[in-house]
Amino acid sequence: MLTDAGRDRFDAAYDDLAAEALRFLAETVGHDAVVDFARRRVAFIERDYAQVLSADPGLTPAQALARVFSAGGYAASVRDLPIVGDQLCQQHCPVAHVAAEFPELCEAETEAISRVLGTHVQRLATIAHGDGVCTTCI
Repeated sequence: MLTDAGRDRFDAAYDDLAAEALRFLAETVGHDAVVDFARRRVAFIERDYAQVLSADPGLTPAQALARVFSAGGYAASVRDLPIVGDQLCQQHCPVAHVAAEFPELCEAETEAISRVLGTHVQRLATIAHGDGVCTTCI
């Protein structure tokens, strides 16, 4: 029996499996099913945002989002941009390899951010498209 450390030494190819599953979904059910899946996948953003703000009301909306994303494995932080406002930065993306083929995953994140904030936000860069970090201007 392998331990967790032993398992980590093998190439698991989880990204390949996820991409293959989404391809199958798109081919058999259609593109809308991929969009629905992407939206369901990021439901944690809306679910957890209010809880984070409630637990720490001194946070800015961007800081609360950074906590939500970090808890989801994104290693998020906030940069204050003097003219533009806050920028949400995600230094890691747990779905970047799959999102390179299925940008619906990134689009669903952006939509969810916009919904919880009640305002338009602009995604500037994504790891999925080869950038070093995902950035969203709030």
